[in-house]
Amino acid sequence: MKPRITIVDYRIGNLGSIENMLKKLELNYCLGQTPGDIKKSEILILPGVGAFDQGIMNLHKFGLIDPLNEQILHKKTPILGLCLGMHLMTKGSEEGEKRGLGWFDTKAVRFQTDEKKRLKVPHMGWNDVNIREYDHLFRQGEDEHCYYFVHTYYVPIFNEALVLGTTWYGIEFASVIYKDNIFGVQFHPEKSHHFGMRLFRNFCQWACRA
Repeated sequence: MKPRITIVDYRIGNLGSIENMLKKLELNYCLGQTPGDIKKSEILILPGVGAFDQGIMNLHKFGLIDPLNEQILHKKTPILGLCLGMHLMTKGSEEGEKRGLGWFDTKAVRFQTDEKKRLKVPHMGWNDVNIREYDHLFRQGEDEHCYYFVHTYYVPIFNEALVLGTTWYGIEFASVIYKDNIFGVQFHPEKSHHFGMRLFRNFCQWACRA
């Protein structure tokens, strides 16, 4: 029997694209809206579109912080954070004033507009990910790794050992991070067509082995 994936639904962002992707992959999933849902989870996805402070405030509002910490830090449940979901895993963001979950010892910072380099903010569109380590989310022999990005804030390369992939947009930043059972990606795999489907499949296969 396939394990069920719990999408953390903290009422921020549209979850439809993620649900459609998981349906195409024929993966079992449910929406986790309550502490009880999180406590029963086997695999977690933490999505996110919007502002950092609102994201953290919603997690607090719906009582999801403590059960998430219990599942992730103590029970070692595999989790994948997407875009804002990845930022929420850090200690904070220049976008707001609230404290993040603190699972990664870093903070998200803002891209600086550069007229000479024609660097527009937000970073929006398709871009490549330079894979530093294969196995967890990526496999040797796979073709190019190109994903869809929409973000104004990014996570700097804070610890070489915890960065699985990087992307260049005026500066090289950490587009894939991980620690133990915790993974975060800056891009939107749910909007990245077959590249995103492959990543979700790889993550779920890894989570099942773990």
